[in-house]
Amino acid sequence: MKDIQSERDYRRINIRKVGVKTISYPITVLDKARKQQHTVATVNMFVNLPHEFKGTHMSRFIEILNQFHGQIDVQSFHRILEEMKVRLQAEAAHLEIAFAYFLPRMTGQDGLNAGRYECRLHGSLAQADDLELQLTVPVSLPLKEQLASGLPRSRGHWGQALVAVRFRHFIWIEDIITLVERAVEQVIGQEQGQSRGELSGSLSVEFLTRQISASLAEVSALKWFSVTVENLFEGYSTFATASRPVSLPLNG
Repeated sequence: MKDIQSERDYRRINIRKVGVKTISYPITVLDKARKQQHTVATVNMFVNLPHEFKGTHMSRFIEILNQFHGQIDVQSFHRILEEMKVRLQAEAAHLEIAFAYFLPRMTGQDGLNAGRYECRLHGSLAQADDLELQLTVPVSLPLKEQLASGLPRSRGHWGQALVAVRFRHFIWIEDIITLVERAVEQVIGQEQGQSRGELSGSLSVEFLTRQISASLAEVSALKWFSVTVENLFEGYSTFATASRPVSLPLNG
């Protein structure tokens, strides 16, 4: 059968993105406590299409995904992108994997409780590869009166922290989650101590964003991060965002 998709196209129009999306696929994620965690991901795969090609074979995206079945994790991202770029003759390849990550938590009333965190890995490979991990960490308040009225400077009933990082070295997903949660707990603890059990007016999306950013800036395994803290309210939300590269320590 004649391969129409790989024939030359003389209209000289580049296609920026072509591929498949919203593929439901089982993946394995590294787990610090249990070595591996099995979950189901939503996968998007796409490449650019140079103007000289009429199209691409969509089935090849699935073939590549199946080639790495059971081996899809942070470490295999680069190899998948390389395979996409070579087999589809693309100048750049992109892979997005969104999945739920579960982290056991000890709670006072219910014992062991699994926290759910939404994660997204976005990898690109052109001349060099780029990998970004995005996490959504819920932010909650501990006191009933706070849950009823929201924060003094930020209306609504919290909330979430959206954290994106790029790696210099490997770091566990749960270590990033723990760092964010401890930063939030520290701020709330300080505020409660200053106001004798009630949150003062200085706590806000800006305050929490700065606190989480300061904690991430100390992690040398990261080379860049972005933090967005959202305070959710019916009909709208407030937010603050910060991003910056991470400097290596002087002795690093």
